[in-house]
Order: sequence, then structure tokens, then C-alpha cells
Amino acid sequence: ISKLVLSAVSDYFAAMFTNDVREAKQEEIKMEGVDPEALRALVHFAYTGVLELKEETIESLLAAACLLQLSQVIQVCCNFLMKQLHPSNCLGIRSFADAQGCMDLLNVAHNYTMEHFLEVIQNQEFLLLPTTEIIKLLASDDINVPDEETIFQALMMWVRYDVQHRQKDLGVLLAYIRLPLLPPQLLADLENNKMFSEDLECQKLLMEAMKYHLLPERRPMLQSPRTKPRKSTVGSLYAVGQGSTTIEKYDLRTNRWIQVGSMNGRRLQFGVAVIDNKLYVVGGRDGLKTSNMVECYNPITKVWSTMPPMSTHRHGLGIAVLEGPMYAVGGHDGWSYLNTVERWDPQARQWNYVASMSTPRSTVGVTALNGKLFAVGGRDGSSCLRSMECFDPHTNKWSMCAPMSKRRGGVGVATYNSFLYAVGGHDAPASNHCSRLSDSVERYDPKTDTWTTVSSLSVPRDAVGVCLLGDRLYAVGGYDGQTYLNSVESYDAQNNEWTEVSPSSNQAAFKVVLQHFWLRGPHCPQQCSNAPWIFQLFVINWRRIYHSIIEITLLKFGFLIYPDFLRYWKACIKIRNWF
Repeated sequence: ISKLVLSAVSDYFAAMFTNDVREAKQEEIKMEGVDPEALRALVHFAYTGVLELKEETIESLLAAACLLQLSQVIQVCCNFLMKQLHPSNCLGIRSFADAQGCMDLLNVAHNYTMEHFLEVIQNQEFLLLPTTEIIKLLASDDINVPDEETIFQALMMWVRYDVQHRQKDLGVLLAYIRLPLLPPQLLADLENNKMFSEDLECQKLLMEAMKYHLLPERRPMLQSPRTKPRKSTVGSLYAVGQGSTTIEKYDLRTNRWIQVGSMNGRRLQFGVAVIDNKLYVVGGRDGLKTSNMVECYNPITKVWSTMPPMSTHRHGLGIAVLEGPMYAVGGHDGWSYLNTVERWDPQARQWNYVASMSTPRSTVGVTALNGKLFAVGGRDGSSCLRSMECFDPHTNKWSMCAPMSKRRGGVGVATYNSFLYAVGGHDAPASNHCSRLSDSVERYDPKTDTWTTVSSLSVPRDAVGVCLLGDRLYAVGGYDGQTYLNSVESYDAQNNEWTEVSPSSNQAAFKVVLQHFWLRGPHCPQQCSNAPWIFQLFVINWRRIYHSIIEITLLKFGFLIYPDFLRYWKACIKIRNWF
């Protein structure tokens, strides 16, 4: 065998034969830890450039190529294994790639495992994983599952496969399950399960999760890595456009936008809401014609249907869902600014007027928080507004709240952790709305009726869409005074900072509002009618969403001694669930 030939294809042999080492002068070199057949194949490749790849020998061939530093062979073998990925072998390939230091193969195998997790856990490879590898899986935010309960059940399936040896690690493993995000009924059942009740670490984790359900008003203070939803469980963000009428979807887990559908036709300054996993597009205008039309879009069937119209034609209206019904707030009817409000009853399928606001508001931000409807800023025809008022559906009355520090028309609003956020917007007379665009953000605390300024956006955004996705607020698109934006920023409330994420495909003004995991919207200013694109956003959560109404019936919890908390867990709450 020629040393020159081997040195030409292998960095390992090149270093061996061109440096002053013992092997450089030897006629015979003993190779330890290398499969003989793999070595023979690599030598054959060095002379002929021909390499035969087989499933049964590919791993030994790649291991030898990594040892001998044959970069061409490594790449070819990795590509071969990437094409062989399957739910039954991806975990093994992932582990093998990690051991060999093949980072490209490792990343592809890891992403495949995350994407096909529901199929992976049905295979023997998953059940045979060591504890350290199970921890790596459970710790990932990128697992593609419909809900946290799926991951919990996968863990329990793994534990029961060898319960005698694995139960001792249950407390450690359970720390990687987001227990506060499990249904409360399941938590109550686990309390009586001996596998958990006899493990102190498990009991501590269960108590943490129970507190999260029992004390919803304290959830902002109970945040931890276990209260952060995994990316696949928070839903998808949809941008419903006009102009080209496209509908785009943003997937948080993959950080990508894709086109998924289209609207029936152009419509500007409409409102959107989500009821029963369907998108309602309400009002708006086409040119100078203001509409009272309501259309409903099913993201699964991609079919639009016409619903009963509103009583009043409205564009620039605010839309939100509160305790079932949908509210159409303010706007402009083509002649005047409106303070009237209509409520859609999804059961009766009809619109009815409720109490009017104290102030006419168009391009108003509307959202629901703590059982009330909030109308934020907007325009009254002469100027932008600082004021905010809230509607109590039980008394059918509006009341004024503390005003913002800035006037904001076209403001984006969303709620998170019991706070209301007002983002961007503009403050200007109707003749020149672009002269004072805002990048500032304010946060409203309903407990103290006060506003606080938080970190600003990276750029001014008028008519920005703002929504909650997972544990972050997203500001999407808008107008910066010169161009319509396709950039997207996300806000980390814990660190009080905005960071850029993947941009949408189109430059646009956006509008959104939030209720639970659903996103809908505030609105583009009336003067944005020349915008080539205006979008509505909403979030679809494809799994059952558990809402809990919890009534403390025996005592009001301040703090509880640990055993008492568990003893009274079932007795102290009454839970009603909607699916």
C-alpha cells in the first residue's frame, strides 16, 4: 500500500507519514480499534475512488472514516444515514453521530426525532434509552407534541418498561416535565398514585403544580422553567392578508412562515377573532365602501362561510372574545367615528347592541383581561387618544381607567401574566399621521390601575400586530413612517427586552388581540388605507385547551404546611372544564 495514496485522501495518514513519528519509517502499521472490513473498504476507496455503502456496514465505515479523517467519506456516509432516518432508528443514529462528532448528522437526526416524536416513542429504541438520553429529550423545547400530557405519558411508558430499575430516577425525570401545564384532574390522580406519593421529590413537584392551578392570581410570581409551554403546544400564528389575499402561518418551533391559504377578496381595516378554532373576519372596507359583513374561515378545511352581518357597518373596529361572545367595538361607518358596541352570540348566531363607550374610537386596540373588555387609545376624529375604558359584561357598563402616558392611534395590544401591553402606534392629527410614530411600549396593571413604561421596540411601528405566543409577546409588521414592515420582534417580559425573529414573507401593517391561546387584533389607522398589505393575526391551538374555574371552598390559601396542601387538594377546589 502506498503511503502517498493514503496521505492524499486521509489527514490522519498525512500527519503520520509526513511528520517525524515512528510509524513514518515502519513498513507495517498496526491499526487498533478499526473494523478490518471497513479499513479494507477505505483503502479500496483511496485507490479507486469507489465506495460501497450498505446499511449493515455503514456505521463501522463511518467510525473508521472519522478516525482516519477521510472528510469525503464522512460526508458521503452522513448523507447516506440522513436518508435512512426513520422513527425506529433516529435515536440510534442521533447517539452514534454524537459519539463520532458528526455535527451535521447529529443536528439532522435530532431535528427528525423532535419532529416525529409521537412515532419515535412507539418504537423499541425509545424504551431502551438510558436515563441520560431521556433527560436530553425531556429538556427540549422543540419536541413536536400537541400538549405536555403527551410527554408525561411517554415518560411513564419508559419508566414502566423497567420499573424496578427506573422508578428510583422518577423524581429527577419528573423535574423535566412541565407539571403546572398538565390538566388539574391528572395532577389530582397522581397524588394518590403510590409511585409518586412515596417519592418526596415527586410530591414537591406535584405541590408546585397544584399551587399553579389553585392560585391563578399568583401565577406571575410562580413562573419557572416548568411553567413555560413547549413551542409546539402554544399554537401557530396566522397572518390573514389583503392585497394578494394570502394567509400565512408562523410556526414557533421551526421559526418559519409558510403560506397556507387565501381570502375571498380584498378587505381593509377589518377585525378578527377566533371562536371554536375558526377565524371570524368582521367588517372593514373595500375602497370607500364600509362593510358590516362577517366571514368565518376554517383553517383545517380552508373553507370560508358567510355569517350574519353586524347591525352597523364598521371599519377600523376593535374585536375581542370575552367569555364566549365576540364584541365589535367602535370604528368608523364611513361618515362618523363610532362609540357603539355590538356583541355576537355564537349560540344564537345573532348580533345585539350593548352599552356604548364614553368616547368614539376608531383604530382602537381591544382585548380581554380578567373578565372585562378593554378599549385602548384610538382616534376620535380630531386627535389620537390616551384614554382607556373597560366594559363589564355583567353590569353592561363602561368605566374609565387610568390613561396611558402617550396618545396612541393604531396601537397594538395584548395581555400577558395579568398585564395589558400597549405597543407602538401614532400620535398625530388626521392630516399627517406619520409625523409622530412610536416605538414605546407601556404596561397596564389592573390591580393598581397604573401604567409603566417598559423596553421600547427596535423601530417605530404604527398599526403593529401584537400577540402572545408561548411566553413571549410578538410585534409583527407595522409602518415605520417610510415603509411597511415584514420584520418581527418578540418581547421577553422577564428580561424586559425585545429580540428579532424570522420575518414574514410580506411587508405589512398588522392588528391582533389575544384571548387564551388565540390571537386576533387591533387595527391599522384609517390613513393606512394605501398600504399594499394589511394583515390580521390569530393563534390556533390544535389541542384541547383546558380552562379551569377554581373556587376555594374551605379556606383562602396564604401558605399551607406541605401535608395539608395535599390532603385538601381535592376538597378545596371545584373545577369545571371546557374543551
